[in-house]
Amino acid sequence: MTWKYSIPEEGMTVIELLKNEWGLGKKIVHELRMARGVLLEDGSEPRWQEPLAKGTVLVITTPDAQSPYRPNASIEPDILFEDEHFIIANKPKGLATHPNDNHQDDTFVNGLIAYVQKSGGTYLEHIHRLDQGTSGLLLVAKHPIAKNVMDRMVEQKLVQREYEALVKGLVRGQSGTLDFPLGRDRHHATRRRVSPNGQNAVTHYRVIERADGRSLLHLTLETGRTHQIRAHLSHTKHPIIGDELYGGPPTENGEYFLHAFRIAFIHPFTGQQVDIEAKQ
Repeated sequence: MTWKYSIPEEGMTVIELLKNEWGLGKKIVHELRMARGVLLEDGSEPRWQEPLAKGTVLVITTPDAQSPYRPNASIEPDILFEDEHFIIANKPKGLATHPNDNHQDDTFVNGLIAYVQKSGGTYLEHIHRLDQGTSGLLLVAKHPIAKNVMDRMVEQKLVQREYEALVKGLVRGQSGTLDFPLGRDRHHATRRRVSPNGQNAVTHYRVIERADGRSLLHLTLETGRTHQIRAHLSHTKHPIIGDELYGGPPTENGEYFLHAFRIAFIHPFTGQQVDIEAKQ
């Protein structure tokens, strides 16, 4: 895939763009260099250590890559944003984000790779994941450079992810922060629990509504640990309604009420604000 990028500041070099601005690893930088994957608009190759003028247009050709996922066209993704670099799609409840092995083909990613292949694409990788019972927005990359850059942005907390949860009990106060490290629960294979030796995990919340012994919360992730929101809310004695794994009261259909409703970030290649919402 070939696309254009405009140098954002005076004096930036190609190597500074690739390594410092985008945070690409040595392997992919080497592949780009060997394949003449960075050219000027006139087709000539820039000197990689030479300062470039602000606004200089580079023509980037991404290395060929193919994802191993089996396509499943019967899973039709609800696409809310798409350009040549990223897709943001609305995952339904009850559907796993990605397969656990190359033979599985009944996950959201299997539907997404089928969608991408319709327009000639061969690559798709998720930036984050949603639990099978969680609905909402999933961000995926359409080429390896986009994957590398967005992974770094998530690590640097430059991607805002907001969730909506209906929880047991009346949460006190209008807002707060849940700052509890999370580790594996040795008594359960998949559950997480607050542990002093666990990984740092921070969740911010706002109370939207209280009624009938329940609270509707908006939550923002500062970190992205497995089951972070579910484990944090359970620890505070306000488990998500329907989340029986974490002590939530059961629902008639067995589903729990957690929805990833917003993703926002500054697009790393266009500089434009991307802000997508999906209500349940």
